[in-house]
Formats: sequence, structure tokens, C-alpha cells
Amino acid sequence: MLVLNCSTKLQKLEHLLKKNFPESLKVYGAVLNINRGNPFRKEVVVDSWPEFKAVVTRRQREAESDDLDSFTNAYAVFYKDLQAYWTLLENPETINWEQVFQIQGLQDGLFDVSKAIAGPKFVDVKQSSFQMVIHPDPDTLPEVNLKLNPPPRLASLDVSHASLLNETWSRGGNEQCRKYLVNLICCFPSVCVLDENGSPVSWGLTDQFATMIHGYTLPDHRRKGYNRLIATTLAKKLHSRGFPAQGNVLEDNLPSITMLKSMSAQFLPCRFVRLIHTPFRFLTAPHLQLSEYRG
Repeated sequence: MLVLNCSTKLQKLEHLLKKNFPESLKVYGAVLNINRGNPFRKEVVVDSWPEFKAVVTRRQREAESDDLDSFTNAYAVFYKDLQAYWTLLENPETINWEQVFQIQGLQDGLFDVSKAIAGPKFVDVKQSSFQMVIHPDPDTLPEVNLKLNPPPRLASLDVSHASLLNETWSRGGNEQCRKYLVNLICCFPSVCVLDENGSPVSWGLTDQFATMIHGYTLPDHRRKGYNRLIATTLAKKLHSRGFPAQGNVLEDNLPSITMLKSMSAQFLPCRFVRLIHTPFRFLTAPHLQLSEYRG
């Protein structure tokens, strides 16, 4: 196991990951953020270098950590060889199995490996699966001109908005999530529509893996075109900074799927998998039951 700290090696890894699209997208997004200032304090672990067969991005070990915060304790993984990934995950220096954490990736073998390793460690694993989408060239998207009076007021999210986002996110509703959202708002691009009082009514933001997440419009403000406006604006903003315009969507979220198809988004053949790992001793925590295992 090696931790890549050299900027030259990390730049090379970025280019190597790009050659392994789309399965490497989650790790690629994390490495992009590391190479552009590392605002979320991440690092990269590989099984070997330069001929790596498995790569994991994780929170820096010296960064502040909350054992119940699976939002921040998040790993992105990509492997060329499943056994190499298995060996890397089994290494006690790679993952902190004493925490609640998540693994994200776009490959079929992730769940089976986690289940096999987690069982003897008395760690529960819950899987969520989504369709993965990317827009190959957001610059080609037409500008969204909504005929509303007054016209929409676009802005970036502010940390004061984190509580509202926490309350409306299906995975939210706890203090760990609120703090995580504060960090995302501070670190990464976001877009929102503000009402006359300066409060957000529709929004989208970007996570530590350069993924567009939590696209949401308050019920009283729906059917006005805000979702398309937010998605288009955020995709263009990410693309202008050299990031892929990527996101994920549940299969039964037909309105979002219809909108994405109308925007010529590309639905990838590989599925996005999120695995929540919870040590048995934490399973009785009420906020975990209400948020991490919902949907």
C-alpha cells in the first residue's frame, strides 16, 4: 500500500484515470479536487505505483474525524484487478473499520468484496444503486430563459442555507449531514434560485467527488423550470473549471430522468454504487436508522 503525496504522481494519476472512464469517474473527480487545492483534505492510496491495479481516495488521516459521519468518511474506489482491490481493502492501514463510512464506485464487485471483509469485522453493509449520468459537453446546452416575473435570481449557496438543505435531503436530517453540507458549500461550486427574501427555493451543489448532488426545488416553486436552470448552470460552471458534469439518479425518479434525457445527458452503462458500512455497535443509533438507511 502506498499513499501518493507527490504532485507529479497525482497529476499522472489524473491522466491515467481518465483513460479508464467511465468506471473511474468517482475516483477521478476526487483526484481532480485534490490536484486543485484539495479543499476537502483528501488523499490517494494505491496498491502499487506506477502500475497500479487498485486505487482508493480517502480523508486524510490527520484531518478531524467523527466516527458517525459517513458523509465525510467517504471513500471512492476503482480497480483494474478485483483481487488487488480486495487485498487493499483488507489492509488495516487503508480503511478505518471502526467508523461508519461509505464506499462509492462504479463497478460490480464492490458490494461482494465489502460483504466478505465486513462480516468477520462485525460491520453491516447496506447498498444503494443509481443510474449514472454525464453530459459530454455542457457548453452545447442552450441557455435557459424562463419567462417569469420577476426573473429568477441566481446565486451560489451560502452556509446559512445548510439547515434547509439538511431538512430537505432524503439522506439528511442529522447534525453530521448539516456539517457536511456546510463544508460542501464552502469548498465546491453550487447554484441556487433565491426568492424575494434571499432564501433559496431551488438548488444544486457539488460533492467531494465532483458529482452534482441534491438537486431540489421546494414544493411551492415547482413546475417553473428551475431544475433545468440549476442543472444547466451548474454543469456549465463545472465544465468551465475542468470538471466533468456528472450526477446520479434513482431509476424511479422519472421527472429527473426525463429532464436529463431532454438535455442530451449520457446515461452510463455502469451503475453508481454507494455502500454504507456500519459497525454493529452503532446500529442502534437513532439518527443512522432515520437517515443512512432511508432510500
